[in-house]
Amino acid sequence: MFSKACEYAIRSVVFIAVASLNGERVGFKEIAKEIDAPEAFTAKILQKLSKSGLIVSVKGVGGGYEIPVEYLEHIKLCEVVNVIDGDSIYKGCGLGLAQCSETHPCPVHFKFKEIRNGLKQMLETTTLKELANGTKSGDTFLKM
Repeated sequence: MFSKACEYAIRSVVFIAVASLNGERVGFKEIAKEIDAPEAFTAKILQKLSKSGLIVSVKGVGGGYEIPVEYLEHIKLCEVVNVIDGDSIYKGCGLGLAQCSETHPCPVHFKFKEIRNGLKQMLETTTLKELANGTKSGDTFLKM
């Protein structure tokens, strides 16, 4: 459903959020290792997230990536998805057809529309703080 870049972006921001809750910054190599992603790909994703303002990049000794703790409860998962994948996840045909629409639906159009709407609501209501707290407590995980 998400592109590989978006999956890595979501994992990255959750990992950075957990570190931020612990008062730490993390470097891109550590992030790549902990989310099980290629370093170069992770660096490009982090650069995009940083340019968008979702994460903060601090240069120099003791630098790395962080998210101000007070922002965690305000940043929604949809913001991460929009930076990496745009809004196409809410519009595409479930079968990948170019001409699928309400008036000319594919065989799964109406069932897939329900799933897309549910996904959109989940992305718009889930905060980074919620995801970070679950990971920090051990209730959820980023890597086996």
